[in-house]
Parts: sequence; C-alpha cells; structure tokens
Amino acid sequence: MENLSDNEELKINSPKNSSFIRNVIISVFFLIIFIILSYVFLFTAPDNFPDHAVLSVDKGETLKDISQDLKNKKVIRSKVLFEAFVDIYGGENHIAEGDYLFENKLPVFEVARRIARKDRHLAPIKITIPEGYDILQIRDLVSTKLKNFNAYDFLKQTENKEGYLFPDTYFFFTTDNEQDVVKYMSDNFNKKIKPILPSIMASGKTEKEIITMASIIEREAKGDNDRGIISGILWNRINKGMPLQVDAAPDTYKTKGLPENPICNPGVEAIKAAINPVASNYLYYLHDKNGMIHYASTFAEHKKNKKLYLK
Repeated sequence: MENLSDNEELKINSPKNSSFIRNVIISVFFLIIFIILSYVFLFTAPDNFPDHAVLSVDKGETLKDISQDLKNKKVIRSKVLFEAFVDIYGGENHIAEGDYLFENKLPVFEVARRIARKDRHLAPIKITIPEGYDILQIRDLVSTKLKNFNAYDFLKQTENKEGYLFPDTYFFFTTDNEQDVVKYMSDNFNKKIKPILPSIMASGKTEKEIITMASIIEREAKGDNDRGIISGILWNRINKGMPLQVDAAPDTYKTKGLPENPICNPGVEAIKAAINPVASNYLYYLHDKNGMIHYASTFAEHKKNKKLYLK
C-alpha cells in the first residue's frame, strides 16, 4: 500500500477538515438530543403523572387555562405542545365543558385529542327523578348514586327551590356533586318552562301560583286523564272561597287558598293542567282502590261516593 503524499496528508489534517468533522459530530450530537427530547415530550407523560387524574373544564375556560391546569396536575409536560395539538385536532372551539378522566399515562398528543374530541372516558350515571318527587326524595335518591354528593349542602342550596327542580332523566358524571345536580335540574326547569311562560301570563296567574297548583295536581292525579279535571275542581274551590282540602297538602284542610310554596316538583303535563283547567261543575273527587276517579258536584254526592268506592 502506497504511502499518502505529503499534500494528501496535509489535506486530511488541515484545520478546515478538522472543523468540518467537529461540526458534523456536534450536529449529530444535537440531532440525537433533539430526537430524545422530541420522544420525551411527544410520546411520554411526566414521571409523576397521577393515575386516574380528572380534569374539569368549566364554562368560559380558555385553552391556556386548560393547558395550565393540565401542567399543574402533571398530566402534560409542555403547554405549548398541548395547545398546538389541540389546534391540529380542531381548535379551542371544539373543547366542551365537563369532566375528563385520564386513567393512565398518555402522550401529550393523545391528551389533546381526548380534550378536542370530547372523549371523556367517564361513563355517565343515569338518574331518573320521577314527577312529583320533592327535594327530600331527590336528596335520598341522588345521594345513593353520586359519591361527591353532599346531602346537607344540597338541602341548603335548594331551600327555596321546591317546585323548580325539573323531574327528568339525567346523566351525571361520576365527579358531579350537589352543586352540579342543582344547576342541571334548575337549568332544565328554566328550559322547559320558557315556552310555557306566555300561557302562564295569559292565565292571569303568577308563575308561582301555577307551579304550586301543578305540584298539587302532580300528587293528586293518577294519570293524564284526570289532571285537567282535578285542576278545574281545585281552581273552582279557590274561586268559591273553599279550602282545597287535598291529602297531598294537609295544611289545605286548615287554610284557604294555595299552600305558601309548591309541595313537590311537577312535570310539564301537570304545569299545563294548572294553566288549562277543564271546566266543570264538580267540586269534589276521590280515587277508588283501583285508582279510578269519581267526581261530585255536591258534598252529598261526594259522601255517597265515599260509601260506594272507599269501603
């Protein structure tokens, strides 16, 4: 093998070539560092990622608020990367309020996808509040379903809301508490009552009077067939200055007129019946043991019905 010429050896060992090789080594080093950091930030979660972390996105929160919360909870390493990936998945306008569960460690792009695509990973809890339930019954039912529900605080928050918590089927998140329950049910009442408000105004009665009467109808009626007639009978008794004398509200045996407040939470049909009573000459009614209703125009007829149907 021939020896290199002096000129060739000088070229290899020249400062210019040494600088080039050094630059290549440095570039490769930084490339490796970049790849490692990219892998860490894109494909790994923080070491202290809390298993089963729950992020609550409240109404009005911005993307920066959410990213800061995730960073504080150790769910993501980089707010910048998270916000960039949210933009890729549709942007801030695609984020919905609610709770998001992160069971295990996730890369930042997957966290962003979950938030942007409303992928909550929280199975909702279905709770049906029957029509005619009062606040105490709602408390007893919901407290068995939601672990964060505080029964005492619920009663404090609903002190003046009897009649205004709409009975319906709700889907709550596992992290929902008594404040969420009150909000959902109150908001639902406002939503349901809004299209009925013109009819309430046209009835010549206040919203409270209608809701209070509806709450009595809800407890007194046995179905769709008798709500309207019972409404007519009860308004007739009020117009004639007679006490209502309904079993659902014992105070009505002592005082005339409507109770001071609703006695339960009525549904839409009972509210509509309170607005649109069926006109009749009846002043009395009773239900037999089979739930059938029997009407009477006079107290004598009512006494006769008692003998016939309540034995």
